[in-house]
Amino acid sequence: MKGKAFASSAIGLAFAVSLGLAAQKPNFSGAWFMDRDRSFGMPGNMRQTMVVSHTGDQIELETKLIQPEDERTVKDSYVLDGKERGFTPQVPPNAPPNASPPKGKRTANWLSNGRGIVVNEVTTSETPKGPVTNQLTRKWTLSNGELVIDMYIDNPNGSFETKRIFTKK
Repeated sequence: MKGKAFASSAIGLAFAVSLGLAAQKPNFSGAWFMDRDRSFGMPGNMRQTMVVSHTGDQIELETKLIQPEDERTVKDSYVLDGKERGFTPQVPPNAPPNASPPKGKRTANWLSNGRGIVVNEVTTSETPKGPVTNQLTRKWTLSNGELVIDMYIDNPNGSFETKRIFTKK
């Protein structure tokens, strides 16, 4: 009888440990370099690098967008708690010199399976023809040591999808 109780306890413990390991959330920290050949939906001559610092539900990132005549650095952060927060996106590089920065609202949270994150943004820019609203969804996942960022963009010009695949430096 003691043997059966011991075996049941051991199986229960092993099951609990396996659930704990399966529920472990990824950490996106690191220096990442975009694999141009496997990514799509961005200018053909653009390269991208990111440095990500991820602690708990807070992600800080610095992205470098590199093109032959231009290099921009974009700093951003996400709080993965599902709460809506206001943020100020950077003014696009092709915006008129006197353009006011767009206004935005963002939510960021873990995917239901804990294997990645999803960030939803709605931004509004003032134009001579009135306000223009853009929606962007980013889905981050780690797969085989690579960071995959799927982006879905909806704006007055249409709907677009991009995929950026990053490897660690």
